[in-house]
Amino acid sequence: MPRTAATAYSADLASIHDAGFGHVAANAAVELLKHLRKVRKRQPLGLVVDLGCGSGILSQAVSAAGYDVLGFDYSESMLALARKRAPRAEFRRESFITAKIPSCIAIAAVGEVFNYLFDRRNRASRLPQVLRMMYQALAPGGLLLFDVATPGRVPGSVPLRGFSEGPGWSCLYTAEEDRRRMTLTRTITSFWKVGDLYRRSREIHRLRLYPRNTVQTELRNAGFQVRPRSGYGRFRFPPGWIGFAATKPRR
Repeated sequence: MPRTAATAYSADLASIHDAGFGHVAANAAVELLKHLRKVRKRQPLGLVVDLGCGSGILSQAVSAAGYDVLGFDYSESMLALARKRAPRAEFRRESFITAKIPSCIAIAAVGEVFNYLFDRRNRASRLPQVLRMMYQALAPGGLLLFDVATPGRVPGSVPLRGFSEGPGWSCLYTAEEDRRRMTLTRTITSFWKVGDLYRRSREIHRLRLYPRNTVQTELRNAGFQVRPRSGYGRFRFPPGWIGFAATKPRR
């Protein structure tokens, strides 16, 4: 059985995530496009950056609406799916820590992107720097739409276990939170159908948890006007998960 630590979504899990968990990105795309339509008269079509673009679900929707899209992701398997789904968009394999974000009208980072520790350079001190960099890249009136995992993402004091399945796949996961270190560890065992058999693989994902107030403070320090969100579209965040719509003021 293949076993990897801190793997950034290898081929099987990338396909499973695309098939069974794409509703978060799909609902976020609805919210992002709603905002872009509202400001269309003052802010014409331009570039939208999709950080942690995954399999390209949000990128596809934004590209189909006529916007240019630049997507970044740490997983080559995710990027392969994204390139097929949104052929007009541009995609690059890079961490959000090192990505050079050009001038743009909106940035999306959907699905706990800032929490993931695939890139070891993602230290807690990096978040303020990243937010300031994004503020500089956004045009006046531009939007940063994202979500983060916070303490309490795993309710209670025991590990959380779950199971999901769909046509040709299934996955088991265990999530355990270290309250002292402010980290979350997910161990994911996936089964992907290959012919008449199922291929089994295992990944370990580590996330750093950020208190809601810390994120809000850093956004305001960077210059953003901040509006917390309880979900995207019809999708509601469970406890320990919060979204933000942060706007760069028009001066």
